[in-house]
Amino acid sequence: MKEFFSFPELINEPAARLVASAVMVMSLISIGLIKLEENFVLIILLVMAYGFLARVLFGPKVSPLALIVTKILVPKLNLEEKLVPGPPKRFAQSIGLVFSVSVLTLWLIDLNAMSIVLLSILSVFAFLEAVIGYCFGCKVFKFLISVGLVPEQICKRCAMYEY
Repeated sequence: MKEFFSFPELINEPAARLVASAVMVMSLISIGLIKLEENFVLIILLVMAYGFLARVLFGPKVSPLALIVTKILVPKLNLEEKLVPGPPKRFAQSIGLVFSVSVLTLWLIDLNAMSIVLLSILSVFAFLEAVIGYCFGCKVFKFLISVGLVPEQICKRCAMYEY
């Protein structure tokens, strides 16, 4: 049971980039439809928030998007596995969770302009991860380790890995 509730020590970077691609697409669709298709936008925002929550708590085990990516897309696309440390990716997913829940909350209280701003920021960072493999949350995580705000033992591999 403990293993089910754990986050993977290593993450396949191509899978993370495909998940980021989907987050970027969902964010952009939400921006485009925020005033036109309220029910569809609500579903997308709920799916995004749930996906981030699932990935933060359990890794890819209960995230439908992560399962589709890891079990279907990565094998079908024959992408070469490139393992990267998991804790920085979990931190990045936590930031995405804060953003997606904030977007959903703002949208529910009819603050669409603020929702669009946060969705735009989320889509930029998802774009950076998806297209060029730049994980901003991972950089912040490494910085937090370097200044002592996150203990090094949380991610011993992070010191060896260049972000």
